[in-house]
Amino acid sequence: MGGAAPIRIDFHFDTTCPWCFIGKRRLGRALAQRPETPAETRWMPFLLNPDLPPEGLPRQAYLERKFGGDRRIERIFAAVSQAGATEDIRFDFARIERTPNTALSHQLVRFANSFGCQADVVEALFKAYFVDGLDIGDVEVLLDIGARFDLPLGRLAKHLANDAAVDGIQRDNARAGHMGITGVPAIVIDQAFALAGAQDSEILVRLIDLAAHARSEAAPLPMSF
Repeated sequence: MGGAAPIRIDFHFDTTCPWCFIGKRRLGRALAQRPETPAETRWMPFLLNPDLPPEGLPRQAYLERKFGGDRRIERIFAAVSQAGATEDIRFDFARIERTPNTALSHQLVRFANSFGCQADVVEALFKAYFVDGLDIGDVEVLLDIGARFDLPLGRLAKHLANDAAVDGIQRDNARAGHMGITGVPAIVIDQAFALAGAQDSEILVRLIDLAAHARSEAAPLPMSF
């Protein structure tokens, strides 16, 4: 692609979505297979549970309300764990005690963008929640994650307490709905090509190739989900 601008990849996700964790790993593998195609990934917030109280809910109560009985929950966790193992993710659902409101965690991701560590922060949030069982709706947990990447904690604390920043996350969440995104992960490339779900890396490679070809032909196709 020479000196062309990188293709834009909008990765719509929520920080408590296990399939988004899997999808992030698969996207990373796909991009590694196309080092000759420069790409810029933007981490776009999608709130799976926008009506959760700020303090979240006890995990078991949330799961029963959303999925029903224990048998269905066990089947879902088994399928996710099996898929995660293929991406070297060791989900530990038993350690999770609360399902958080994820708006603050998305604010941390947005803050990290100015410091060039957005993808690493997203990875750290996924690990904190799904592997370590931490409450990523808790400000102190988020500040601890920020400290790992040498983010300015005073500024980060003010950002997490900023109502305008929360409103920005809510607006982006609403914008995703207007685009037709009803679930995550969802990937949009160059605002023209889209895929829903945690697709295999081979499928993502083909989508990247399609976007790169469209760049060379200057004739992108309309996106769809």
